[in-house]
Amino acid sequence: MKLLKIAVAAFAVALFLAKPVAAQTDGGPRAQNFFVELGGPGLLFSANYDTRFSNKRDGFGARIGAGYIAVSDNSLFTLPIQGNVLLGKKGKYFEIGLGATFISTKGDDNDFISFEDASSVIGTMTFGYRYQPVDGGFNFRGGLTPVFDSHNFVPYFAGISLGYTFK
Repeated sequence: MKLLKIAVAAFAVALFLAKPVAAQTDGGPRAQNFFVELGGPGLLFSANYDTRFSNKRDGFGARIGAGYIAVSDNSLFTLPIQGNVLLGKKGKYFEIGLGATFISTKGDDNDFISFEDASSVIGTMTFGYRYQPVDGGFNFRGGLTPVFDSHNFVPYFAGISLGYTFK
């Protein structure tokens, strides 16, 4: 319960900070991004789509992705979904996000690396830097992505991504 309060407080701070930054908003079409991420809310790696909710390059938005890895008869599937806010201007932003990741594992106990057949949902946060060019093109993201559930909190988990911003 304490972790949920911390996560909600962090997102509330982002909402509070978003209003003063609104005067610095990058105009133009709504930012849309596609990126692949190592680590982050997708845990190992994932392919993701991110968009803003209004016709701005910054402000409130969301992301959704999918990750999959299979080794022998074992597999891991992740589905990260996250709301986020971008604070900054001219393609350089501080990103704050809050969401959840669905995890599904399937496995075979006879292999050296084995998973149990299980599924769960974990909470995720993002605190990082995003380079997202105003005119479109290559984008980069990196930062801390704490993960948590009802029993654990891992504050030092991180992620890095490369992708493309559509004009």
